Amino acid sequence: MASRTGALGERAPLAEAVPAPAGRPPAAPRTVPVWVWALPPVAVLAVVFLYPLALVVQESLAPGAYAGVFASASFREALVTTVWLALASTAGCLVLGFVLAVVIAFVPFPGGKAVAKFIDVFLSFPSFLITLALLFLYGTVGMANGVWTDVTGDPSGPFRFLTTPWGVLLAEITYFTPFVMRPLLAAFSQMETAQLEVASSLGARPLRIVRQVILPEALPALAAGGSLVLVMCLNEFGIVLFTGAKGVTTLPMLVYGKAILESDYAAACVVAVVNVALSVGLYVLYRGVSRRAGA
Repeated sequence: MASRTGALGERAPLAEAVPAPAGRPPAAPRTVPVWVWALPPVAVLAVVFLYPLALVVQESLAPGAYAGVFASASFREALVTTVWLALASTAGCLVLGFVLAVVIAFVPFPGGKAVAKFIDVFLSFPSFLITLALLFLYGTVGMANGVWTDVTGDPSGPFRFLTTPWGVLLAEITYFTPFVMRPLLAAFSQMETAQLEVASSLGARPLRIVRQVILPEALPALAAGGSLVLVMCLNEFGIVLFTGAKGVTTLPMLVYGKAILESDYAAACVVAVVNVALSVGLYVLYRGVSRRAGA
């Protein structure tokens, strides 16, 4: 009896308790190949992006299209205008965004949290809305010129810079600065305040703390925000259009003019291909420089 109990008390392995049918090997687990999981996103990418891009490139290969566009003075002027506006806007956004983010993050003042939350809301605004606001303020019949004419009696006000490249630059810096501030505020929120307290206790002035403590921590966020702003400024269309700056022609505006106004689709596709190549090239260059700088 004891030997039977001991034998029953020992639990046999499952494979021994339930033997597999004779002559049938155990079934191997079914696995889905990795490439099958990659098919849906690749298909969506091909339909939404690669196929239209391929059509643009194909249209740009029309005989003489590239030679005709590259030989035109309007294309060269648009190329130079696009590059310098994008670089100047990015530089302005980096400086202004860094200063404002430091003030919001490290200078206590009433409503600081509300301002930080407003930055998130501001990112959802369309670019033409900011441009219209600037037109209401500094346009030919805007508030600033209206106040000037009421006070001085002059028939017109002096504020006419919005229809110049400087007006486009102001509008782009105003609109794109929050795109630099958002990653900066996220980086500052995780920064150890003990470093600032130690530096302040050792007698470091605020500017030195910003330069030697805060700025090195902000470099990755500056690189991320700056590269994003650079690419968006290269492809910005609404701001240039709504400012009414007739003397400012960027590559996106040239694409619009060639395709819609002149119905020259081959030339428009050539300019579009150049714009895409320029955007990718400057983005890679900017990221490379930022990486070498330690960002």
